[in-house]
Amino acid sequence: MKQELVDVIKNDPDYLRLVSERSRFAWILTIVMLVIYFGFVLVIAFDPSLLGTPLSAGSVTTVGIPVGVGVIISAFVLTGIYVRRANGEFDELTNRIKAKVKGE
Repeated sequence: MKQELVDVIKNDPDYLRLVSERSRFAWILTIVMLVIYFGFVLVIAFDPSLLGTPLSAGSVTTVGIPVGVGVIISAFVLTGIYVRRANGEFDELTNRIKAKVKGE
């Protein structure tokens, strides 16, 4: 790719917006996932009896099982949220940048 074309793309306001919004959104989702995951790990480390509490009297299933499943499901949900936005807003900005570069 020619350096002039690279410079044009890097200075495009849509490109700058795309990079900024995508990075900010990815960091937000990353922080949310880290809080969920490390919150779970910290509860295991500092209060394991909380997650070891049976769901009901005489039950062998503990509170930790649905909470652990919730941690896993939250990863899928956050990934889905990112993909939905990437395939919508971020792809739209990318296509707009491509059209400008092609001269359309």
